[in-house]
Amino acid sequence: MSNLDSSTGASFGHVPHPGSPLEVLRIFLKLGLTCFGGPIAHIGYFRAEFVVRRKWIDERAYADLVGLCQFLPGPASSQVGFSIGLMRAGYLGALAAWTGFTLPSATILVLFAYGARALSGPLGVGLLHGLKLTAVAIVAQAVWGMARNLCPDRERASIAVVAALIVLFSMASIAQIGAIFLGGLAGLWFCRSQAPHPSGRVELPVSRTVGLIALGIFFILLAGLPVLSGSTGSTDFARLEAFYRSGALVFGGGHVVLPLLREAFVAPGWLSDADFLAGYGAAQAVPGPLFTFAAYLGTMVSHDLAGAALGLVGIFLPGLLVLLGALPFWDSLRKRASAQAMMRGVNAAVVGVLGAAFYDPVWSTTVHTAKDFGIALVGFVLLVAWRVPPVVVVAFSAAAGTAMALV
Repeated sequence: MSNLDSSTGASFGHVPHPGSPLEVLRIFLKLGLTCFGGPIAHIGYFRAEFVVRRKWIDERAYADLVGLCQFLPGPASSQVGFSIGLMRAGYLGALAAWTGFTLPSATILVLFAYGARALSGPLGVGLLHGLKLTAVAIVAQAVWGMARNLCPDRERASIAVVAALIVLFSMASIAQIGAIFLGGLAGLWFCRSQAPHPSGRVELPVSRTVGLIALGIFFILLAGLPVLSGSTGSTDFARLEAFYRSGALVFGGGHVVLPLLREAFVAPGWLSDADFLAGYGAAQAVPGPLFTFAAYLGTMVSHDLAGAALGLVGIFLPGLLVLLGALPFWDSLRKRASAQAMMRGVNAAVVGVLGAAFYDPVWSTTVHTAKDFGIALVGFVLLVAWRVPPVVVVAFSAAAGTAMALV
């Protein structure tokens, strides 16, 4: 692939031997079956596979690509994989990468959704409660890690606290969006001096025309789906809009989607808090992107595979559209101090939003006894201090919850 000038694309480095979509699908299907541990771990798996082993992309170019995907809303690891597939085999390669990485965990969570309805009696109730306690440990770890990385100074810590208070004290469904928006404005004012000058180039074969079309579709759907849902009264459009809005507003990692999806699906009464948190706990036990939680939600509320497909397309589409829209312009945008400062404020705000979600619904609807707290505490220590894979915590919490139900 030849380098592209700024009028036709953005540069992420040279791909020595362009491959086929089938090759990309095969490799990403293997990764989709084996990549446990969340988005940060996924990025490590991708580096080992595509930088070290296959040499599809060099180290600096890969770091630039990861930086772009962390800057944008959406699932960062899926966006990185999508971009690598795009580089290797064009747009069909990008689709193959997304399909291979997403399909295994989505399939498992759909099966869990069908099986969850059959779980009854002490064993089933204990198992589901254990999975909910897994969510307590996982979200606590996410808040802890993100706070250390994204709120290292008093300015960003204060932005996070204010965002949490907005969500905790507001009854409006738009509170999370407002908190993130205000965080960006606060970042423009308070975080300018903290933005380092970026280095390196970014290059990928996406033209500015394609980028503008993708951004246009992104905003048309973001504004148009609520109108379409309200005017038609269609439940399918309402659910698609809920998935799309959640996927479009996620900054800072997959765990941040929790409060947005909870507001979208539990608040209207489509799903109970217990079912929501049980599915979220199960999502920690599967490989691949956390966003495949949408397949579980779609199955639970629609009772069919079409609902699962609607959930997957709805939640992933905005992040992939905004990625395609940003690729041709990223190299110049990322050098602007204002853009970096705004994203620092946004990232701090999402820590606060996630912290509020940790209290309600994760903690308030799950931890009722000293035993509950003990199980969640052990899971948190296993994740943070012992650094065990999340699947180990899922197995421990599920076993402990089942044992508690039998005592």
